[in-house]
Amino acid sequence: MLQKLSIRNYALIDSVELEPDKGLNIITGETGAGKSIMLGALSLILGQRAETKYFFNQDRKCIIEGQFLLNNNLLRPLFEENDLDFYPESTLRREISTDGKSRSFINDTPVTLSVMKQIGEQLIDIHSQHATLEISDPEFQLSVVDTLADHAILLSDYRSLFKTYKQQQKHLNELQAKADEARNRQDYEQFLFNELEHANLHPAEQEKLETELQMLNNAESIKRSLLTSYHLLSEQESAVLSILKEVVGQLQSVEKFNPAYAELNERLRSSLIEIKDIAEETSVLEDNIVFNPARIEEINTRLDLIYGLQQKHKVSSIEELIAIQEQLSANLANLLSSDEEITQLTRILKETLLELEQMAATLSGNRQKAISTTEKSVGEILHQVGMPNAKIKIEQQTTAELNKDGKDLIVLLFSANSGQPPAPVGKVASGGELSRLMLAIKSIMARHTSLPTLIFDEIDTGISGETALRVGDVIGELEKNMQVICITHLPQIAAKGDAHYFVYKNEETDRTTTGIRRLSKTERIAAIAEMLSGKSPGASALENAKDLLGYKS
Repeated sequence: MLQKLSIRNYALIDSVELEPDKGLNIITGETGAGKSIMLGALSLILGQRAETKYFFNQDRKCIIEGQFLLNNNLLRPLFEENDLDFYPESTLRREISTDGKSRSFINDTPVTLSVMKQIGEQLIDIHSQHATLEISDPEFQLSVVDTLADHAILLSDYRSLFKTYKQQQKHLNELQAKADEARNRQDYEQFLFNELEHANLHPAEQEKLETELQMLNNAESIKRSLLTSYHLLSEQESAVLSILKEVVGQLQSVEKFNPAYAELNERLRSSLIEIKDIAEETSVLEDNIVFNPARIEEINTRLDLIYGLQQKHKVSSIEELIAIQEQLSANLANLLSSDEEITQLTRILKETLLELEQMAATLSGNRQKAISTTEKSVGEILHQVGMPNAKIKIEQQTTAELNKDGKDLIVLLFSANSGQPPAPVGKVASGGELSRLMLAIKSIMARHTSLPTLIFDEIDTGISGETALRVGDVIGELEKNMQVICITHLPQIAAKGDAHYFVYKNEETDRTTTGIRRLSKTERIAAIAEMLSGKSPGASALENAKDLLGYKS
């Protein structure tokens, strides 16, 4: 329910505040006074786009703010879905700066225009002469039947499951596409993997083989150098070890004369031991050197394999080849895993589709039962609003494929006169007939569900007299279930209101402005009388106004 509407700097409005009654609110005023301007401003917090040319003052920003009382928690999930705090009293605010930039807020949290539109449409339903085009919308026609079918929870559950089903179906398609792509590479990747696995590569293997090959290819020269080194150290008459032993003997004979000689000789003995070890190790290494052509060929074959694999995969180390082998193994394993996931997801989709088909069948059955009730109820109200021969016919068609609403298409056919066969409503109904038909439909829907604040913008076009009284009665009935705001030119409808607001032009200043005020009892009588007979109404008009309002003289 709209508790308060504040409009600043929009079109002819400098600053206006409106606090509607919770029942039926009537707005009247002279043509051009600004009634539609107020609706234009209100549409801004319902997510409509705006232009700075509509500013009252081009030097100030435009601010539209609506305060709403949310009597139930039906909107809580929508708030949570958009990361918004839900409050029973919530505020929607729209600010348009002088450079045309727009900012939207819900409970002082910035939101996108699409989010404001999504939530705003759940709070206010504006029904104007042009909005009757909505009645030709298949989705709206289906929603009418769904409302009377009274299966909101089932429909919500179905839509939630259908959304999940479509997401799973999309995921399955993606998995299958990836699996097909992987299968196209599978044989080649399997060949590459087998080749690397057969190679049985080991980290640092290449470096060890290259070192061993280098030694084998130079075995003769290495053996010769080691043997020569051994002879120089140990075997020749002038070998290093023989000379060092003689030096040790010479120092030993004089070391008693000076501690420094003894220290020097001790150092020499240590060197002698180290060189002796070197000579022995040189001999051992020389013995181990064996020229082995078979081993050379074996190493060359192994290295050729490694070099070939590196060139093939455009890498330079065994570690990189091992990493490629591991990735190929993972790819092949993922393909097997993907096949299992595809199989499992396919099974889940079949089960979900079966459940959706069953739910859709239940929805179709409920709609079929509700159609006759809808036709009868709408027909009764059409008779009440001066269309005694009008009737609607609702056709239920079934689609082959499931959609977000099940498997039904609803077609609303309308006939305004006897003998006229029902035809698509948008092709045979006049503007006035469409307005009354929409009023009848909204009236029926209001009995079965919690509609948002409903605004009628001159729904009375093309009617008068007794018909106007009956339309007023129907609109008056709506306030039992919801807040209604009605802009009208007819006194019969204006008299039904719980609160009456008058829109006026103020031309006393340099610039014309639009204002609105709530009428007192006396002012209301005068306003209704003027609507009956024009300016300066006479006594009879005033009495007629009192009668319409139910005031006793």
